[in-house]
Amino acid sequence: MSRIGRMPIAIPAGVTVEVAENNKVTVKGPKGTLERVLPAEMEIKVEGAELTVARPNDLKKMKSLHGLTRTLINNMVVGVTSGYEKKLEVNGVGYRAAKAGKKLTLSLGYSHPVEMMDPEGIETVLEGTNVIIVKGIDKEKVGQFAAEIRDKRRPEPYKGKGIKYSDETIRRKVGKTGKK
Repeated sequence: MSRIGRMPIAIPAGVTVEVAENNKVTVKGPKGTLERVLPAEMEIKVEGAELTVARPNDLKKMKSLHGLTRTLINNMVVGVTSGYEKKLEVNGVGYRAAKAGKKLTLSLGYSHPVEMMDPEGIETVLEGTNVIIVKGIDKEKVGQFAAEIRDKRRPEPYKGKGIKYSDETIRRKVGKTGKK
């Protein structure tokens, strides 16, 4: 049995979960509303303050969808209650970030500044000039936008310059040595 799939999801106070036809799940909470169409084969039941996911049979595909469906619903519930955030650090001489309205401007050693607009439902906050926090209620969108920001200048292994996640460690390399 899927250990994750079997676990019930506790629905906190102030959160409503509705399951429509074709397994369209709508989660409403204090931070907003999320909708997602989940695999139609899964049985999603709301009983009081708990939600359970059951699978029809033990085929390999159903087993893999079981845990996935439960995790996706759980991520939606966590998103509308507490939200998600990713922290990025900008390292390097002259590398900095600036914010004007919904526009994030990154100076990353290119001949031009890199400008990025906040997507819908995502907010970027700056701490100083070198820490970017990406916030939102949709875990997938937060992770995707954080990855897009990081891709503008990935950290390099010699000096560690670039944009990295705050919990990421960069494997450092030793540079060239001169002749003796």
